[in-house]
Amino acid sequence: MRGLVDGLASPHPLLGILPGLYAEDDLASRFVAAFDDALAPIFLTLDDFTAYLDPALTPEDFVPVLASWVAAFDDPRLDETRRRRLTARAAELHRFRGTAHGLAETVELAYGVRPEIEESGGTSWSAQPGSAPPGSAEPGVVVHVRASDEEADVVRSIVEKLRPAHVPVRVEIIPAEGDVS
Repeated sequence: MRGLVDGLASPHPLLGILPGLYAEDDLASRFVAAFDDALAPIFLTLDDFTAYLDPALTPEDFVPVLASWVAAFDDPRLDETRRRRLTARAAELHRFRGTAHGLAETVELAYGVRPEIEESGGTSWSAQPGSAPPGSAEPGVVVHVRASDEEADVVRSIVEKLRPAHVPVRVEIIPAEGDVS
């Protein structure tokens, strides 16, 4: 993650705060300069800490850390822009986690195509008692999405992570246009 950066100057050099006796000593100057090299990335990281908390501004290698803090879906197979977008919208997506809307939004953010989702349940009302309930007795969800073979794995991992634990889910991949499989 964060480490030494060649040529990075410390915003708070230690040599400037040493008593004059030590500041004039060559050995002490070189010794303290080594600490400046090691501490410069820490000082600059702390100075820019608010940028680390913004998914659009954080360094690329910090995006997975930030995603883990907000429990965002993060897959290294996704490009950087999509990973940042998913991290930025994580709190909003958690409100809809386990719903067809939340699943569709996450797949669309991660992959760029909105899937069609079929659910087995439903709601209705009737003025007549004894009316047949909507949907089927067995819970289930079918996700239809247009994707290539490589993208299908990412879609399946999204669906598997975000589906309700008690509901069986089936992902049906519709070959992407131009995909000859």
